[in-house]
Amino acid sequence: MSTIRKLVTGLEKKYIVNTILSPIAMIGEVVMEVVIPFIMAKIIDVGIAGSDLPYVIRYGITMVLLAIVSMGCGVLGTVFSTYAAQGFGYTLRKRLYNKIQTFSFANIDKFSTASLITRLTTDVNMAQNVYRMLIHMCVRSPFMMIAGTVMAFKINPKMAILFLIAIPVIATGIIVISSLAYPRFEKMMKKFDVMNGAIQENLIGIRVVKAYVRQPYEEEKFRKAAEDVKKAQTHAEKLIIFMMPLMQLVMYFAMIAVMWFGGRQVIFGTMQSGELISFFTYVSQVLMSMMMLGMVFVSLVMVQASNHRIVEVLDEVPDIADCSNPIMQVKNGAIRFDNVSFSYGKRLDNCILKDINLDIKSGAVVGIIGGTGSSKSSLVSLVPRLYDVMSGKVLLGGADVRDYDIKVLRDAVAMVLQKNVLFSGTIKENLLWGNENATDEQIIEACKAADADSFISSFPEGYETELGQGGVNVSGGQKQRLCIARALLKKPKVLILDDSTSAVDTATEGRIRSALKDIAPDTTKIIIAQRISSVQDADMIIVMDDGKVSGVGTHAQLLENNRIYKEVFESQQQGSGDADLS
Repeated sequence: MSTIRKLVTGLEKKYIVNTILSPIAMIGEVVMEVVIPFIMAKIIDVGIAGSDLPYVIRYGITMVLLAIVSMGCGVLGTVFSTYAAQGFGYTLRKRLYNKIQTFSFANIDKFSTASLITRLTTDVNMAQNVYRMLIHMCVRSPFMMIAGTVMAFKINPKMAILFLIAIPVIATGIIVISSLAYPRFEKMMKKFDVMNGAIQENLIGIRVVKAYVRQPYEEEKFRKAAEDVKKAQTHAEKLIIFMMPLMQLVMYFAMIAVMWFGGRQVIFGTMQSGELISFFTYVSQVLMSMMMLGMVFVSLVMVQASNHRIVEVLDEVPDIADCSNPIMQVKNGAIRFDNVSFSYGKRLDNCILKDINLDIKSGAVVGIIGGTGSSKSSLVSLVPRLYDVMSGKVLLGGADVRDYDIKVLRDAVAMVLQKNVLFSGTIKENLLWGNENATDEQIIEACKAADADSFISSFPEGYETELGQGGVNVSGGQKQRLCIARALLKKPKVLILDDSTSAVDTATEGRIRSALKDIAPDTTKIIIAQRISSVQDADMIIVMDDGKVSGVGTHAQLLENNRIYKEVFESQQQGSGDADLS
């Protein structure tokens, strides 16, 4: 019950009303369907047997009217249940999506993007379909079983016992098969996650796939993932396919028994023909209702795995949340790392940042140099609380970042990540992510600072140029400059450029650095780079090595007293390229 309550929480009143109206309409349909065979028996045994044509016409018209009412109730019940189920699916997807928006990077890493997509689509679709089936059938079928059984006993109690024997046989089969099927369906949904992950990875990296002519490899990888889904689905459903034949077999045996014993009673004169026909109709209704309940039960078993996965997301506690009385203003861009250690696995014995102590003044330009895997990006991710520290604390503007309102904190820290992300829409719409109220003049100013205005103006539509999904119709360097402009529009206290000029030439990079000094003189600028030329003019340069601070100082100071920095500088000066530190 707790799972159901969690799933239906937040359902709007109009959908709740439709959820209630659907079974009420279905009860009306059942009442009509139960009365119709009774009237039909009267027509046969009284009207036709007595050659009473007015009686036949009168009751025939009544039966037709009841059939029309039954059809109307059935249509209404279907409409109500469909509308309610659509509302349930919409509400559940919205709740899941909104919950995911509160997740930290750590929460998303726990589930994986592909799995979250599967839960938002496939799992919710299954839950929605079963919800419709429940409100449509779970009142109709039991009510039909009870009403049909009562009418059957009223006609012939001894014969009614014959088909009642079939009910526990069908119920036992349903329970046994369903209990065996559940773990198989749970495994099937995990295979869906893997397949969706393969699809997502391939589509995002389609240009790399084509550049390296890896289509055959990717096709084979997808084929294996799809084959695993097919095998898991077949393994799960081959149990379920026995359900219908089992129920039909028992149902047919019951009907044969009714026809045999009922026919003998008609021959011996202890039962009338109309009574046998109506009795047979009631038996069919009861057994069909039993079969429908069986299929509902099977569907409930199948959807348990999806429900569990949905509730798992809804129950997930965001790794990062506001404190009880958050600070609502960031005074300045001064940053201090006070004995900070951090681990993605939340294990102090496996920290990727160890005992970091740094003091950065507000408005300073800070460069960070370090080899691949030295945790440069992890270090700066702690400032806007994309992750939280394991021990120690990060202070911004003199206060612990955990004491700020998250929105206030992240509005004060603009971060251009290594992976530049643009969204479908125009260039202007993408830039307005930085500040939705920015004027055209502010947008142009930010783009000029990021050296983006010139190439934007070269497009026929200018700032109204439509970007494809992910910005596929602009180059890597243009993406980087657009992302820098978007960050500048926030007018942040801290601007973090995480290797965000790697795709532009040194001349363009120089113009961007120069413009940043003019447009944001009071903003603390942190620049992560591989090229020493990108940071040598910084007020302070931090050298990272294996999650620790290897050295801090100006370009001249580090050349004099830091071996790693000196080696890299010399290697780059000798023309070895933009070498990584090692």
